[in-house]
Amino acid sequence: MAQPPEKPAAVEEFRQRPIFHLAFPVDDLEATRNFYVDVLGCRVGRTAETWIDFDFFGYQITAHKTPATGPRAANPVDGHDIPVPHFGLIMGWEDWHRAVDHMNYIGVRFRVAPHIRFKDEAGEQATFFLEDPSGNCLEFKAFRRPEEIFTQR
Repeated sequence: MAQPPEKPAAVEEFRQRPIFHLAFPVDDLEATRNFYVDVLGCRVGRTAETWIDFDFFGYQITAHKTPATGPRAANPVDGHDIPVPHFGLIMGWEDWHRAVDHMNYIGVRFRVAPHIRFKDEAGEQATFFLEDPSGNCLEFKAFRRPEEIFTQR
């Protein structure tokens, strides 16, 4: 009887922790720059006529000017319509609360208002969503117990 093909090995552990990179579409580079720099406090990296790199809290994200991408989808999670796709940060619990206070202070409009998700369950988390000027959604969340980030409910 023939042997089944061997399953490819997973990537071995990296010698250095990789830095996450994300490229995403935008329709207005100047409005995008203002949002990521003035609202979120990101530092600008390299730029060109059609793209901008940002230091997104130690990770490289790149806004690329592209034609409109169309409507975004949403998925119901714990009673809220969560925008898909989205990206963001998992923060410390106290940092998340300071971020909410700051966003309220500067008058940011939330896509999904700050709230606690999965209250008193494994993976309890605080979360809110913002939209950048091109409609890209960002989630900022914090786990009450960080060791439960990957715990199944």
